[in-house]
Amino acid sequence: MLVLSRKLGEKIFIGDQICITVVDIDRGKIRLGIEAPRDVAIYRQELLPGKPVEEAPAAPTSRR
Repeated sequence: MLVLSRKLGEKIFIGDQICITVVDIDRGKIRLGIEAPRDVAIYRQELLPGKPVEEAPAAPTSRR
């Protein structure tokens, strides 16, 4: 997995036709804008067609 850091307004290009832009950062959430040809399907993980939804691992709890 490639991990990149981006600031508000910065872009990531995938190939020649896909551009991802950080459009908002607020309270631990980011919003991404994705520019891609209409024939490229874009899904959120939980909406992937034909694949079972995997639950995210639980956050570790601290014991004191």
